[in-house]
Amino acid sequence: MKIKKILNNNAVVVTDGNEEKIAIGAGIAFQKRKNDIVNVHKIEKLFVMKENEKFQQLLLQIPEEHFALAEEIITYAEEYLGSKLNDHIHISLTDHLSFAIERVKEGIHLKNKLFHEIKILYKKEFDIGMWAVRHIEKNAKIKMPVDEAAYIALHIHTAKLQGGDMHQTVRQTAIIGDMVQVIKDFLKIEIEEDDISYQRLITHLRFAITRINNYEIHTMDEEILVMLKKKFSISYRCAEAVAKELSQNHGIILPEQELGYITMHIERLRKY
Repeated sequence: MKIKKILNNNAVVVTDGNEEKIAIGAGIAFQKRKNDIVNVHKIEKLFVMKENEKFQQLLLQIPEEHFALAEEIITYAEEYLGSKLNDHIHISLTDHLSFAIERVKEGIHLKNKLFHEIKILYKKEFDIGMWAVRHIEKNAKIKMPVDEAAYIALHIHTAKLQGGDMHQTVRQTAIIGDMVQVIKDFLKIEIEEDDISYQRLITHLRFAITRINNYEIHTMDEEILVMLKKKFSISYRCAEAVAKELSQNHGIILPEQELGYITMHIERLRKY
């Protein structure tokens, strides 16, 4: 493999036969020039990306240390999850991370309104995000806000082979956040994020939306549903308020059987 273009000290564009690839490795371009042979022992990652040109432009625009940090986080994430991430993560996370670091240096801190939902829904990805925040702080010598762990978690989740796209992930998480807010307002309560009943509720709401999107029905015996309406009337009316929010603001219709399950989760919150 010959070097076609040097992007930075740790990344080069190479020609491998008739194919153009990006090779990544610590010091892979050190004291190298165009047309030099690549030391294969220094290649840590080698891939072909549909967005090769965009990736090359990005690497030429951002500080090399930001790219190195992103690659270290991606490597950690793949090891932690035990699976390879979509190659697009090398663009999306690197671009986000570099911008985030520059924001923090300028004293601009963005709050993540979906922080608590992301922390529960994507626990492994959030753990990676927390590791990433500590890793950045240690190596870049800047204090990163904990909200950044949630942003990184979303990038990691959508880069998983079946993680879906970023827009859909953010939309679903925002919808769940709206549903939780309706419950808080209706019951006039504050909910502790570490409360197991809250975590169960969040998880159930996520799967409820997924089932509806996939046209699946979560069935419940009619007699049980009638009993829930009577026994947990406050929680059921709260569930109806959630359904109204979904219908009016998101165009999602909750089946009555689904209201029964949500009612049980809301009742747990009221008791504990």
